[in-house]
Amino acid sequence: MQPIKRTIAIVCGGDSSEHDVSLRSAQGLYSFFDKQRYNVYIVDIKGLDWHVNLHDGTTTPVDRNDFSFMEDGKLVLFDYAYITIHGTPGENGILQGYFELVHLPYSTSGVLVEAMTFDKFVLNQYLRSYGVSVAESLLIRRGYEDLVNEEEIMEKVGMPCFVKPAADGSSFGVSKVKNIDQLAPALRKAMMESDEVMVEAYLEGTEITVGCYKTREKSVIFPITEVVTKNEFFDFDAKYNGQVDEITPARISEDTARRAREITSAIYDILHCNGIIRIDYIITKNADGSERINMLEVNTTPGMTPTSFIPQQVRAAGLEMADVLTDIVENQFR
Repeated sequence: MQPIKRTIAIVCGGDSSEHDVSLRSAQGLYSFFDKQRYNVYIVDIKGLDWHVNLHDGTTTPVDRNDFSFMEDGKLVLFDYAYITIHGTPGENGILQGYFELVHLPYSTSGVLVEAMTFDKFVLNQYLRSYGVSVAESLLIRRGYEDLVNEEEIMEKVGMPCFVKPAADGSSFGVSKVKNIDQLAPALRKAMMESDEVMVEAYLEGTEITVGCYKTREKSVIFPITEVVTKNEFFDFDAKYNGQVDEITPARISEDTARRAREITSAIYDILHCNGIIRIDYIITKNADGSERINMLEVNTTPGMTPTSFIPQQVRAAGLEMADVLTDIVENQFR
């Protein structure tokens, strides 16, 4: 007897500058899911416009009372939501809270974890208490800019530094500041994306990124990718317009790779994550020549286009994306 096919919502869009990037991830995920096993729909949300893309090319609204929709005169209820929104409300706990209210299983971590990983400054301070190495940073809130002066920034963070939205995705509003005259424009740019801005010390070294997921039966750490860009940093053009070399497996020592995998697994457990995460690091040199692995950020809804890091790492591991997604979905029902 064939099991009943679960109905999956790939939830994309959102209200941040990364809305269109999210749509690309949704298309990637749609291509990856096992259609023999699941009925898969893309749900695009922006503000109060929530609609399902039907297979005939039309759209129909979502009833937010129970996250259902009508197709061919029949009520369709989802069994599971795969969230691929980069930014609010899918990466900061808001959408997770909604799915908790309507009792719908979803792919990401819970409300608190999503809220914390979305706020880079809060996450850094939290993981620092567990011994995770992170860059020095300061937080500047809109309307309270005068509480942090240039001398304090120079003393604690130094130049060059990064100015980035503290609570948003990592593709927009980020600037590399090389001198104090560039600070004010960088703050204005970041505050167009977030009311809180993090000023973070620049770390020179090798950038890597590590994907991971866990179920009740297994712990999977994907092959590590080295990120090499000719740009000032790994910005939007580097991420999405091909201005980067992504090398999997990374050209790092086996000892450093082992430690990066161990740190990734530990962070997953510390935060009690769910589904696929991807953690970005910078490897720097200590005074004695040893290598230090510094965490940059935890991505709980990593990009899922065919050329994104996670699909690359899955292929490098000799796995199939369809099988990985099936692992993640079915883990919620065991």
